[in-house]
Amino acid sequence: MSGYENIPRFLAGAALANPSKHMSSENNSPAVVITGLGLVSPFGVGHEVFAQHLASGDTGIHRAEQMAFGDSLTNFGGEAAGFSDTVTKEVMPKKQRKFVKVMCREIELGVVSALTAFEDSGIDNDSLVRSRMGVDFGANLMFSPPDQLKDAAWECLEEGDASRKFNYDRWGGDGLRVMEPLWLLKYLPNMPACHIGIALDAQGPSNSLTLNEVSALMAISEAQGIIKRGRADIMIAGVTGTRLHPIKAMHASLWDELAHGDESDDKLCKPFDKNRTGQVIGEGAGSIILESKPHAEARGAKIYGELLAVGSSCAAKDGSPDHRTALANSMKAALTKAGLKPSDIGHINANATGSVYGDAAEAAAIQDVFGKEHSDVLVTAPKSFLGNSGSGCGILELAASLLALKEGFVPKTLNFSTADPDCPVNVAQEKLPSPGEIFLTTNITRAGQAAAAIVRVG
Repeated sequence: MSGYENIPRFLAGAALANPSKHMSSENNSPAVVITGLGLVSPFGVGHEVFAQHLASGDTGIHRAEQMAFGDSLTNFGGEAAGFSDTVTKEVMPKKQRKFVKVMCREIELGVVSALTAFEDSGIDNDSLVRSRMGVDFGANLMFSPPDQLKDAAWECLEEGDASRKFNYDRWGGDGLRVMEPLWLLKYLPNMPACHIGIALDAQGPSNSLTLNEVSALMAISEAQGIIKRGRADIMIAGVTGTRLHPIKAMHASLWDELAHGDESDDKLCKPFDKNRTGQVIGEGAGSIILESKPHAEARGAKIYGELLAVGSSCAAKDGSPDHRTALANSMKAALTKAGLKPSDIGHINANATGSVYGDAAEAAAIQDVFGKEHSDVLVTAPKSFLGNSGSGCGILELAASLLALKEGFVPKTLNFSTADPDCPVNVAQEKLPSPGEIFLTTNITRAGQAAAAIVRVG
């Protein structure tokens, strides 16, 4: 027994007293399908180049131009290849291009992913009912680069004092006086959704989430619920994030296990491997277009797959995050909501970062849910290609399985060579034929907030 059979009903979602009631096959609530995909990744802009690199097994982890200083554990990672303001201006509607000047890099990444996803969906602008299209977007806390605060900080130093101490009382007057008037708007995590809604004139429900790595799966869960409740026909759901930033890289070095060793940068991220030493940071953004299946079919849309269910959980033990329990709960909740058994899952797209502790906890959670009888389920770890972009990772990882299964394979996990007894999972060491059309993808934060989504391809 895997323990799956004994899942408490409340784990399937606080609002779902009866999970089967919300399954599209058993009531009038429509299935929710994916009809558009937009990615900004270490491989470049677009899902075609992303799929090509997955198939060929090429890493996106290299020395980072944005962090090209010193010899530290944070000056390499999964940097968005070739991305600049020019790319953003090319995809923005002409009337909105002026807004690029009040976007930081993270906002730009998110906007580009959403607009390219909308274009990929083939939705007809002329027949679109704007009030039936909404936005649900995830991001993390955004920080100004230190150099943008330099002049203002200088104005607040005490004069006539050799120590030149910073005087906080002067910030509101002398400091802000030399700041850009719209400076704050460049670093608010709700701004990606705002800019996307304005650019596409989306007049339906809109929300912004800041849940680090689980932002994507929680955004698509909320978007799915909005469609199933009949509040919208189309939802743009996505995320953006970076850790290739002086402040965020510093946070990562303080709070996370960062990969280190004598190997080249592209070999250091090795999820589930016995010799793993930690994660590699990155950046990226991804968006999907979710539609009710009847709406998509009525307009003849191409359908990448169906979002079956999302489950979530947050767990702690003795005051510390309990990653194993949170991940197991979220996977069980997703299976319950989808009306599936562990044996129905073709492969697992794992959160695995290369963390010594985190990967072992996730492997244990997989064992808790799938049990010995399903211990051979394939597991792949896309962060070995991409690094960990924090809030930006979820859609990129979901897309890795979605695009690979469309071509009939499960992506390999890079840099895996030595099995770890503490991680008893069946890691996809090579690109392998797909054992099924349904996959489960997981994410978890350092604080123990976990989510899992189940998608059927085709």
